[in-house]
Amino acid sequence: MDPNQLLLEATALAREAGRAILEIYASSFSVQEKEDRSPLTEADLRSEKLILAGLKRIAPEIPVLSEESAQAPYSTRRNWSRLWVVDPLDGTKEFVQRNGEFTVNIALVDSQRPVLGIVHAPVLERTYYACEGVGAFRSDAQAAGKPIRVAKKRQAPLRVVGSRSHRGSSLDAFLSRVGPHELVEVGSSLKLCLVAEGQADVYPRLGPTSEWDTAAGQCVLEQAGGQVLKLDGEPLEYNRENTLNPNFIAFADADTDWLALVK
Repeated sequence: MDPNQLLLEATALAREAGRAILEIYASSFSVQEKEDRSPLTEADLRSEKLILAGLKRIAPEIPVLSEESAQAPYSTRRNWSRLWVVDPLDGTKEFVQRNGEFTVNIALVDSQRPVLGIVHAPVLERTYYACEGVGAFRSDAQAAGKPIRVAKKRQAPLRVVGSRSHRGSSLDAFLSRVGPHELVEVGSSLKLCLVAEGQADVYPRLGPTSEWDTAAGQCVLEQAGGQVLKLDGEPLEYNRENTLNPNFIAFADADTDWLALVK
C-alpha cells in the first residue's frame, strides 16, 4: 500500500479508537490490575479490539504487537520484517486520574525501525502523525495537519520533559547536571511529541517503558528532525526478544552531548 494512504487510514483508525475511549472516559468506569500491577480499563480493551480489527482490514498481511494482546513468541516474531506496534491506551494512569494526558499509539516498524507513527490524544483533540519520506505533522480538532520540526538549538533555560507518573531519582540526577532548566511533566507519548514540535529540548527516559509506549512517538520525533538513542549511542530499535526498552534519551539539538549528561 502507498505509505501516504497507509498513514491516512491508520490515523483515521487512531481517531476512531479515541472516540471509543472518550465514551468510557465520560462514564463511571472500573479499574482492574494487571499482573505487573499496572491499571487496565474497559477503554484499553475496547480500543485494542477496534484497532486490531481495523489494521486487519487495512493491511491483513502485517502482524501486530500490542500491549493488551497475547504476545507471539520471539521465535515467531523474529521473522517479522514488518509489524504494527500498538498501545491502544498509552497513559492509563492519566486516564484513571482524568487529566487528559493519554494517547492512542499506532506505529509501523520495518527492519526494527519505526517508519510510520500516529499519536492521538483524544481529550486534547490533537493528533501527531509521521511517515518516513513524508515528514511529521500535528492536527488539532478538524483542522488540516501542519508540519512540525524540532527546535534547532537548545533553549536557555533548558526545557526538559519528564513523566508525570514515573519520575525517579535518575531524572533528578540528570537535572542536577544540566544547569538551569524548566521541567515539564506530562503523561504518555506526548513527551516525545513535545520535543518533536519544538516545545521541549530533551526527554531523558531513565526508567522502564515498553516498545508500544515509544514506537509511534519515536517516529514522529525522528521525522521532525530529532533522535532517540540508547545510552550506548545506538538508536532505539523494535521487535526485540525483550519488549521492555532500555533507558534512552530523546532530543532535538544534535550538537549537545546528551549522553554525557545521563551516564
